[in-house]
Amino acid sequence: MDDGIDYLIRRIERAVVWLAGAGAVVVLIQMLWISYGVFVRYGLGKPDRMVTEATALLLFPVAFAGLAYALREDAFPKVTMITDQLRPSLRRLFDIINHILMFAVGSFFAYAGVSATIRSFNSGVASEILHWPRYLFWAPGALALVLFSFYAGLRLIRLIRNPAPSGEF
Repeated sequence: MDDGIDYLIRRIERAVVWLAGAGAVVVLIQMLWISYGVFVRYGLGKPDRMVTEATALLLFPVAFAGLAYALREDAFPKVTMITDQLRPSLRRLFDIINHILMFAVGSFFAYAGVSATIRSFNSGVASEILHWPRYLFWAPGALALVLFSFYAGLRLIRLIRNPAPSGEF
């Protein structure tokens, strides 16, 4: 029978997939915009200043859009040469420590991203060339970091609540 944590994790995982998809769409937009910028600069000899600033501003939200998806797919780089040799209970302990670290680092960056979003919204600062409000670039990255932290916390709770696997090598 499902409990509340598993249900909540499944719901969050749907949002995680959608957020990663939105990040992929932004990457496609960047790719097309950069290709246009290269063509205009070298083909027509008239560089477009907006391309450089827009792609630079879009790097922050794109960098974190797939973070929770990587956690969902267990796609973070790991060195398991030593942990594969441990008993299952010790391996579980290392998994718990790993999740605690991911939650702590993700929460720190989520706090920093939300704080930067709020500060840029309150100040009304805009980009130099595009004149777009900067909080529009901070907000998606902050949202992705908050979602990652929440998801990592839920996965940590589930990991702690589940019993350790039995058996030895």
